[in-house]
Amino acid sequence: MIIDHINNSKLYHSLGERMQKAFQYISNTDFSSMEKGKYIVEEEDIFAMVNEYETKAEADCKIEAHHKYADIQFIIEGEELIGITLLNGQVPTEEYNDEKDCVFYNEPVSKVKIASGMFAVFFPHDLHQPGISVSTPAKVKKVVVKVRV
Repeated sequence: MIIDHINNSKLYHSLGERMQKAFQYISNTDFSSMEKGKYIVEEEDIFAMVNEYETKAEADCKIEAHHKYADIQFIIEGEELIGITLLNGQVPTEEYNDEKDCVFYNEPVSKVKIASGMFAVFFPHDLHQPGISVSTPAKVKKVVVKVRV
C-alpha cells in the first residue's frame, strides 16, 4: 500500500504503464463537477468510479480486498479514516465475488487519515476499510481508479 499526496504521484509511475496512466488520469481530471458514476479510462484495464457519501462508524465499514485490480483511492473533497493491514493468510468472512472482484474480512486494522488531495493505493495483498468517520459523519467525494494487475 501507498499513501501520499497527488503532487507526488510521478514518484509511482515506475509501478508500470497502467499505474502511470491511472495517475495521469487523476492528475489531469477535474473531478469537482463530475457526476457520480463509472468512467472508462482504458477499456476494463483502467476505470474510475466517482462517488459521494457520508463517512460512517468503523463498525459499519467493511474490510475488503481485491484479486484482479489495485485501487487508487483519491480524495477529492473531505477526509476519512481508512483501516489498513496486510493480507497474511486471514480467512475471509464471505466468499470472493468474482463479478465484483471483492472479498471481505474481519480483522484488526490500523487507521490512517487521508484528506483532500491525498491518495491511497491498495494492491491485492492489502486489506483496506474505507469510509470511516474521522470524528463525526461527514461528506466525502472520492474517485477510486481500478487498475488491472
